[in-house]
Amino acid sequence: MTNAVLIVAAGRGSRMMRETPKQYLKLGERAVLDHTIHAFLALDRIDSVQVVIHPDDAHLYTAATSAITDSRLMPPVTGGASRAASVRLGLEALQDAPPTHVLIHDAARPQCSADLILRVIDALAQTDGAFAALPVVDALWQTDGFFATTPVPRDGLWRAQTPQGFRYDAILDAHRTVHTEAADDVEIARLAGLTVQVVEGEEDNFKITLPRDLARAEQGLKRRQL
Repeated sequence: MTNAVLIVAAGRGSRMMRETPKQYLKLGERAVLDHTIHAFLALDRIDSVQVVIHPDDAHLYTAATSAITDSRLMPPVTGGASRAASVRLGLEALQDAPPTHVLIHDAARPQCSADLILRVIDALAQTDGAFAALPVVDALWQTDGFFATTPVPRDGLWRAQTPQGFRYDAILDAHRTVHTEAADDVEIARLAGLTVQVVEGEEDNFKITLPRDLARAEQGLKRRQL
């Protein structure tokens, strides 16, 4: 049984308001993407890591990963016009040596722990898919502009994270048959009729989206280095 990782790094990250895409910004002395890749290569149960990049970012990718010598890191593949298209192209790049399972992960989540990764992998023994998520604990409100209108029940609501793991053949088929601008791969999987289990995620596994998120990740890195 083999486990591949597909890291989606083709986005532009415009909300960071930086010229360089966020996955290539420095977190400490290394690029965000470098931290993300190492989170998976640190585990013996990961057999390969495939990164999907934007066609304009080959030089940034080379610089960010130049120190990685682990043969499990495959050459990058170019993504498509949407996240779903990029994931499909990444999945198809794994066809020559198809894994049993694939974990799909955001490049901008560099603080994913080994424990969380392994719990997602273990859940795949009993379901088509599994994904990290956190339960919604705050009150939710529908608004009209900035004015509250209707409360929204929070029971059974979860905030999705990555990694999102699946049987490789099932999620590849789902991406080839479901054509929609899905928010994530769980949506693609569910539209294809796959069963997907929730695995409780971690607050530190947040996605770097805004400048304050990068500062928060820097603080987390410093804590881990103490």
